[in-house]
Amino acid sequence: MARNPDTGQPSYAKGARVTGESRDRLQAELKRRYEAGASIRTLAQETGRSYGFVHNVLVESQVRLRGRGGPNRRRATSASNSSS
Repeated sequence: MARNPDTGQPSYAKGARVTGESRDRLQAELKRRYEAGASIRTLAQETGRSYGFVHNVLVESQVRLRGRGGPNRRRATSASNSSS
């Protein structure tokens, strides 16, 4: 297992199977970091795995996934309403 040069975190080759003790360690680390506030996308980037892989590992570890974030999209008020 190599280390990500940017973060120092363990990095797994894309598509390589992660099983046994190695998967248990990865699962515990991803769960800890996700519960501390890291996003799935960030965890995927830092570990060199796909979003789907990280999502599945978190689901397997019975983490309660957060809802989607970001700003709510609201309909813009029309110019005719404000120029009365």
